[in-house]
Amino acid sequence: MKKIAIAVTLVAGLGIGSLATVQAKLPAAPPMSDADKAAKAAKDAAGKAAAAEQLNKAMDKAVANHKKNKGVADAKTSAATTSGKKQ
Repeated sequence: MKKIAIAVTLVAGLGIGSLATVQAKLPAAPPMSDADKAAKAAKDAAGKAAAAEQLNKAMDKAVANHKKNKGVADAKTSAATTSGKKQ
């Protein structure tokens, strides 16, 4: 009986401890200085420029692929003509 009571007490203690951990708040982050704000803005701008360049390259590649493959198959190779039926 003592073992069960010890186990129940241990489980209850662990549950209360984990609940207290979840409810705890982290301290507020220190405010950013003007230099930090400027550095972050420059980094964000560089990231946006790189993303825009990648998008442009992908669009150019898609257009080149579309032109190369003529976009859609010719109308002459429709399902009716490839099955041997005459139109």
